[in-house]
Amino acid sequence: MPLVAADLDAVREYGLAFSSFLATSLLGIVVSGSWCDARGPLWPVRTGLLLFGGGLLACGWAPSFVVLLAGRAIAGAGGGLLVVAIYVVIAEVYPSALQPRIISLLSAGWVLPGLIGPVVAGWLAENVSWRAVFLLVPPLAVPPALALLPRLRADGPRESAGSGAEVGIRTGPRVLAGVGLAAGVLALQWGLGALGRASGSRFGLAALAVGGGLLLVGLGFRRLVPAGTLTLRRGLPTVIVLRGLYAGAFIGVEAFIPLMLVTERGMSAVEAGLVLTGAVLGWTTGSFLQARPGLRLPRHLLLVFGALIIGLAEGLLVLAVRPPVPAWTALGFWTLAAGGMGLAMSSTSVLVLRYSQIGQQGRNSSALQLSDGVGGALGIALSGAAFATWHRPNGSDAALFTGMWLGFATVALCAAVIAFRARPPAVPA
Repeated sequence: MPLVAADLDAVREYGLAFSSFLATSLLGIVVSGSWCDARGPLWPVRTGLLLFGGGLLACGWAPSFVVLLAGRAIAGAGGGLLVVAIYVVIAEVYPSALQPRIISLLSAGWVLPGLIGPVVAGWLAENVSWRAVFLLVPPLAVPPALALLPRLRADGPRESAGSGAEVGIRTGPRVLAGVGLAAGVLALQWGLGALGRASGSRFGLAALAVGGGLLLVGLGFRRLVPAGTLTLRRGLPTVIVLRGLYAGAFIGVEAFIPLMLVTERGMSAVEAGLVLTGAVLGWTTGSFLQARPGLRLPRHLLLVFGALIIGLAEGLLVLAVRPPVPAWTALGFWTLAAGGMGLAMSSTSVLVLRYSQIGQQGRNSSALQLSDGVGGALGIALSGAAFATWHRPNGSDAALFTGMWLGFATVALCAAVIAFRARPPAVPA
């Protein structure tokens, strides 16, 4: 992405390439939750694959950064549809005792592409074209799609979901709320970036007000999550909030690690990609640890430990911004942070399925992924806005990256405190 931004003359807008994907994925997540509960996962998967692949092709042929952002937005909507459908399939097919192991295996599916993907992408961008990174992915999805789709079933309205008319009445407001949520995230992103420009400060404040209203007051987040989420009610609502905090603290940093390594430490795109491969190993290790059959630790404490590990690792990452600390230490620090994410994120998925009643797995999984998407999008929005505001085109951004890393480390440590409220809700006497 650093090479894409430079080639399309959009370094200041670097963060938008990530937030546009995350914002539209929120709409896909909302639609997918209701769609899966009502009709089964077949059509959400079909539609998600088409949108995701089409968006990647649009990015690969993009003549400008605006077109690339549109492609990222289309791909994000498809990704949102897919991610919820996966969890619905897990909830329907596997008993609760096996779900932690299945979720850990799902994480393991990222290992090979996560190890070779960043390195191959960096090599292609430097030696062939960054466009090849986007254009080569859709064909890779065809064989697994052909294997998966015949095994998925499309049902009529499910017994727990109600009649088709009832489903439609409930789904319409949720879709409208999803549109408001995506619009709110994009408005916040644009408003935060505009505040850093003297000519745009007035419009930036207006965009922040509109975005915040859409998220929390009007059509957005609070209408799409379980009651008590915004007040950190014990149990499921707190788990939903934690997912967003983890995502924001992690993605807000990860998106800018390659840029920091390339611009501040002189690494090539290939070398910066190698640093990100450590995240795959760390995440997979953390996910497998939470799935151990003999694990006797209460699962909500895994959320506490995961957040502490993320915060510690991001604080240590500050050391890799400047010499004399070798730039390669970023690999170890980021592997540690990803280990905390694997431990915590997989545990949130397990707890949401465990706390959900029959027939509500789709909606609650959708809420979990919404929190993930909102947290990630806001993390990118904050880091992107900070970079757009204080980036020095002709100087060093080391102080800026240091402030960003420490800010997100603080978010992770706050999540560790909140995680104590993720224990099972009290049972009335």
